[in-house]
Amino acid sequence: MPKPRVLFLCTGNSARSQMAEGLLRSLAGDRFEVLSAGTEPKSLHPLAVEAMREIGVDISGHHSKSVSGLLGQRFHYVITVCDRAKEQCPIFPGAYKFMSWSFDDPAQAPGSEQERLRAFRQARDRMAERLKSELLA
Repeated sequence: MPKPRVLFLCTGNSARSQMAEGLLRSLAGDRFEVLSAGTEPKSLHPLAVEAMREIGVDISGHHSKSVSGLLGQRFHYVITVCDRAKEQCPIFPGAYKFMSWSFDDPAQAPGSEQERLRAFRQARDRMAERLKSELLA
């Protein structure tokens, strides 16, 4: 039986969806095939890499991808991690479950680098809680 495929989507595929991808791989091992993409991809945010490194998850090798490159593929779960991606999300026929998780964009957090890193940590920790309660329960 094939592994369930999970796609995390956000606008830039630079922080939230990348962290969710790394978190699910870390928490679930090889139980899922996990991908992430963005509706308007940007480069991977260095504070996302740092926040994940703090919990032993290395996403430094990830790169931002466009959701358009995944059209026509089948996923068991399509999970948007921001409201804008939810509004712009293309249809993935055959998706077993569509989920919309709204997380504030830590890349937009104001303040010093430490204050901004705190926003990335909060997003990371909230996503881990959602993954544990809704996908891994």
